[in-house]
Order: sequence, then C-alpha cells, then structure tokens
Amino acid sequence: MVADTATRERYDKLKKVVLHHRHLYYVLERPEISDSAYDELEQELVRIETEHPELRTADSPTQRVGGEAQTSFKKVTHQVAQWSFNDAFTPEDMREFDARVKRGLKVEQVEYTCELKIDGLKVVLTYERGSLRVAATRGDGVVGEDVTHNVRTIASVPLTLRRAVDCIVEGEVWMSEKALAKVNKEREGHGEPVFANPRNAAAGSIRQLDPKIAAARGLDTFIYDVAQTSEALPQTQAEELAYLTGLGFKVNPYFKLFRSIDGVIDYWKEWQTKSKSQGYWIDGVVVKVNARDQQEHLGYTGKAPRFAIAFKFPAEQVTTVVEDIVLQVGRTGVLTPVAHLRPVLVAGSVVSRATLHNEDEIERLDVRVGDTVILQKAGDVIPDIVRVLTELRTGKEKKYKWPSKVPECGGDGSIERIEGQAAWRCVYKDSFAQLRRKFRHFASKGALNIEGLGPSTVDALLEANMVQHYDDFFTLKEGDLLQLEGFAEVSAKKLIDSIKKVAEGVPLARLLTGLSIPQVGEETAILLARQFETIDDVASAKEDELQNINGIGDVVAREIVQWFTLVDHKHLVTRLKKLLHITNDEFTASAVLDEQPLFGKTFVLTGTMASMSRDEAKEKLRKLGADVSSSVSKKTYAVVAGEEAGSKLDKAIEFGVKIINEEEFLELLQNPQS
Repeated sequence: MVADTATRERYDKLKKVVLHHRHLYYVLERPEISDSAYDELEQELVRIETEHPELRTADSPTQRVGGEAQTSFKKVTHQVAQWSFNDAFTPEDMREFDARVKRGLKVEQVEYTCELKIDGLKVVLTYERGSLRVAATRGDGVVGEDVTHNVRTIASVPLTLRRAVDCIVEGEVWMSEKALAKVNKEREGHGEPVFANPRNAAAGSIRQLDPKIAAARGLDTFIYDVAQTSEALPQTQAEELAYLTGLGFKVNPYFKLFRSIDGVIDYWKEWQTKSKSQGYWIDGVVVKVNARDQQEHLGYTGKAPRFAIAFKFPAEQVTTVVEDIVLQVGRTGVLTPVAHLRPVLVAGSVVSRATLHNEDEIERLDVRVGDTVILQKAGDVIPDIVRVLTELRTGKEKKYKWPSKVPECGGDGSIERIEGQAAWRCVYKDSFAQLRRKFRHFASKGALNIEGLGPSTVDALLEANMVQHYDDFFTLKEGDLLQLEGFAEVSAKKLIDSIKKVAEGVPLARLLTGLSIPQVGEETAILLARQFETIDDVASAKEDELQNINGIGDVVAREIVQWFTLVDHKHLVTRLKKLLHITNDEFTASAVLDEQPLFGKTFVLTGTMASMSRDEAKEKLRKLGADVSSSVSKKTYAVVAGEEAGSKLDKAIEFGVKIINEEEFLELLQNPQS
C-alpha cells in the first residue's frame, strides 16, 4: 500500500529528528532525550519503513550502525565490520526471534547464551603478538576513532596477553555509579555540567585528549566477543567467553546457557530486578545462538546479526501521541486534566492515560492535542508526560482551552481556581461525579476495605438512592440489595455480612482516610491516629495543635479544622460513632510509641514480595513504630526492594540509603532490635 501524504510527512520529520538525536548521542555526547525514548522514535521509523518500503532512503538512520567519528581523533578503519543488534522488548518479541532462528536453521531446538547488556561505550581492541596496538570506538561500524592512549589507562585492559596471539576483540567500557558520583562532584566543584549517566561519562572520558583525565575517571571494561584470532576460533559463544578469560580479559561472570527461549525470558525477568544492585548500568540481555556454525549459517542482515538480539528491559521512557485532553472530577471537586494517549507499552504495562496535573503544567509543557510526547512512569507506576517533541508538529495540533464550566460538576457547572494554588475545582460540591468517587473511596481497600462493595455496586446503590451518606452503607439490609441487578440471596447475604464485619472494628486511621477530608490521605491519617486517641479528639483539635505534629503543615491543619466545623460533617461523625466500633488499638497499645524498636525510622517499599502484600508490610512496620513513606529522601532509613523494584531503588542508590531484600525484611520484622 502506497503511503499517504500524512505518513510521508511523519516519516520525513521522524527521520530528521532521529538523525538529530543520533548526532547528539554518538558524536557530541550531549543527548537531550533518554535511550528508551530514542529507541521508540527509531522503532516507529522502522515500522513505517516496513509498511512502506518505498519511503526508505540510503540516508535513513535505520540503514546505519552508529555515529560518525570525531574529527579531533585519528580515524581507524575496522578490519572487521562492527554490527549493532536488533532489539526485542517483550517475551512475544523473543518468541518470534526464536521461531525465526529455528526456521533459518531448520531445527526444533536451539541453545542460547544470555549475557548482560552493559550500558557503556563499545570498544574494539587489536592485539599483535599479544601486545595491545590499537583501541578504537565503534564509530559508524566501518570507521571508528583511535582512543588507544585512553584505553591503555584502564586497569582491566591487558597491555600484554597471556599468549602471543594476534586477535581483535570487542567489549564495553563502563563507569560505575560510585565513580560517576565522584566525577560529578568534581565537575560541580569546577562549575562544569555533570554527566547525566554512567554511559555518557564513559563516552566523555574515553574521548579525552589528555589520558591523565581518563586515567582518573575509574573506567572499567567487560570483553565479550572475539572478532578475529590467529588461533583456532572457539566453536561456541560460551567457549569464546572462556577463551577471552584465558587470554587475560575481564569477562562479565553472569552469562548463562539455555536450551529453550523460556529460560531466556526467565533470565531477563530475573535481571530486571537484580540489575539495580550491580553498581554498573545494565539495560537488557544480549541473547546469542551458542554454536558458531549455526551463527555463520544464519549470517547477517544489512546492519545486524540474525543469530543475536538485544532483549531490552522495559523502557522507562517511550514516545506516544496525545489524542485528547479531558477534565476529571475528583472526590473533593478538584479538576484534573488527563491526557488520553495512543496506547503504548512503558515499564511493562500498556498505558493510555496520563495526568497533566493542572492548568500551569499544561502551559509549562505547552502540550497540545496531537502532540508527540515523551512518557515515563514517575515513581514506580504513575505515567507522566515529561516533554513535548515540538519538532514533530505539523501545525494541526490544538491548544487546550481551559473551560469556564464543566457539566460533570453539577449545578450550573461553574468552576473556580483555588486561591494560592494551580488547581481548579467545582463550585457546586455535591455533583454525582464527586459523590461516586468519594463513596467508592470510602469502601475501597485503602480506606474501610469493605469486601464485595466494589465500584459498580457503589454506583448502583447511589443511582437507586439507597445511600446518600457514608453511614447508609451500614443500615442496608439483604432485601435492599435484592432490588439491584445482579444480586441474589446468597450474594446479598455475603455483602451484608461483610459490611457487618467491618462495622465491628474500624481503625481510626482507616476511617479518617475514607472520609475524603481534603489533604488527608493514608499517611496523614496515620499521623492523626498516632497523636489522638479518638475521632472526637481529632474533631476538636485546634490548628496550632495540628501544626505541631511533624508532617502536618498549616494548609493541611486548616483543611482538617474546616471539615470538622461543618454541621453536616458533625452529624455524619455522630451517626458513624453509633454504627461503628471505632478502634485505635494499633497506636494506643500498652507500649509507648517512642519505646517501640523502629520508632523514628522511615521505610519506603518498592516492588512486590512473595510473602505479603504491600499493605500488610506497611501495617507490620507501623506496629513496630516505623513510618512508611511513598518517596525516598536522604532521611529514609531503608528501602525494602521486592521483585520488579522501580525507580525508588535508583533513588536509594543515589542517596546512599540502605537497601534490604525480602529475606532481610522478614528477618527485621522477627528481630527488629537486632
């Protein structure tokens, strides 16, 4: 199918953008976007060329291997062509790769080697009679740069091999995170810009004209391939790594052999978590057919081997398109602009929505409907637009115009900007949209945790006018529920029993969380429950009394006092006290809080644990006197890292915060004073 005008325009713009960022990355060492965002742009280019091969030109970035050689260094023509790898991003991609390999070899089983993909700078080392003669960068795959004077300063690079062999080997120059922190501290002291990551630092260091600078940077290497040797070539990739070790090269020790693609996928999943603890950046797994004769049979495409692939870890940043911007009415009437996105896979899940926070953020980003944007997951899970690629605009993008009225607000739909904040809210306080969110939240797992009272049931009860206030949940009867579609005697009895069970003991902190008091979330509710014994104590607290609680500021204190001052809320609390047994045993136990073993220590949880849920882990920590935070700071005592830990683990490493795994966490719970 011939490409239409819009596709041609998109392709031409994409090609220019990719070439621009490739030059910044490989030549100037000044990348403006992340590797994963760049990969997304290049992958889109590949998709268009695959669907419309007539658009592909000789100058397309997809037809090249790397960047151009710098003119300030002597050029080196490689004796052996330097290839790059095609990328895989999902298990499905790997199964397709496995199927292609098996078809090409006409076999039913293939043995693969898995090696960690180190995020550094590729280097090609040439030895004559066992002595290092030339070290070169990959460059464009044909011509690289002579960086011998700098590579000779790296302690892990042997100047003389253990045997007088002629060979060409390939590997990665990298910098540890510890070394990066030291280099950046020195650069800050000299008023120089810091390196964004170890990869940039390694590239910048290896291209220094003065080898003394490179020598002081703490560079290291892993060598992983024999391109050419005067001795017999090893017959498998595993033997090749052993051969390199025998010659005296540093080889990454974590490679592994698998006889099925399932083993490869499991290894990839395992290292997504383990990679954070190695001290050097790992951005995926390199998968190769192990047998050399099979590698040679499969051969190469124009730019990459058919027998190998880079299995990338889930991207932390991707590109997508904003298809619409809509306003969402929150529990407290605050309006949040939400970008509706072209669905995209980021950090392991498909995302089609991202909050734009407020009017000021839309203006700061200058994000418009139709824009191509860079998306990342803030923290561990929240999609966040970090940049608009304005260079891809066509002129058809539409600026978002903030409305004067929002029908979902109820009443006449009027909205107002909150004084001193960037947020807007509904003037009318009791719209159905707000009520629905509030009532759903009240029953949710994070608040009263009423099992069986999910969003659809809450909505049905509201629409049938069976509940108008939170306390109405606790006066429902089985016969009431039978009037709702989908309920029979058994399911109705089950839900009523669940509601009665909750009423028998509602922790004060959970009730405060569920009431949708502005500014009061789970953590603030716990601070209040620790300070006050009953809900009446909270209701009668003065602003200055609340402000004296560490973690509660003047805005939060004012909102709490105002909420409990309203007559409707006073009546609600009175009714709830009659229907619920409100407890505070967790924080008023015989042990004084500051005598508990983890008092004053703040923990952050990231990833998943096999032995318990995150809520269970939080509860256990709090019973021992600890605070639990959602973000890492220099004051954090420890980060508990489970499987698939996210960016909080990166923050912990950056701040030097203690990291403990699930086994160590369970030991801490058993022996908190040890």
